[in-house]
Amino acid sequence: MNPLDQLEPLIAPPAISAWPPAPGWWLLPIVLAALLWGLWRLWQRRPRRQSSSEQKLIDPLRLAALLELERLPTPQAGEPAGPWLQQLNQLLKRLCQSRQHHDPSLTLSGRAWLAYLDSRCPAAGLTRWMVLVEGAYRADVRLDDKAVAGLQQAVGTWIRKHV
Repeated sequence: MNPLDQLEPLIAPPAISAWPPAPGWWLLPIVLAALLWGLWRLWQRRPRRQSSSEQKLIDPLRLAALLELERLPTPQAGEPAGPWLQQLNQLLKRLCQSRQHHDPSLTLSGRAWLAYLDSRCPAAGLTRWMVLVEGAYRADVRLDDKAVAGLQQAVGTWIRKHV
């Protein structure tokens, strides 16, 4: 007689039902909903890329002007800023002249010059920098570091975005 014949038959496992789920499974839909909502919020806040038609490549003239602007020695706090302001004006005038040879801006000065610059690029806000045109003619004009950085940023914006 075979010893295996003496074994009792195997008991079938009980059927596993789908309901009720194990404890804690009810948290899964809440966590998934929160995760999807968070991803949607991140997607909405991502920086938008400009389309290829909106992207403007910086032409060589603007790039050269920006490089020259970076190379200009900026005055430190307490140093005379007149020569630097003259160089900024010369850079802007040369850029206007190279764009349009018969540009009326070459004869402008003072508030009219700043208004012209602002009409070409309002985003730069150069009209609030009256020191740009007056500072070159003052005997001793001194700017703090914040004013120098602000003016340099405004001129850089004008070079990048002017019409």
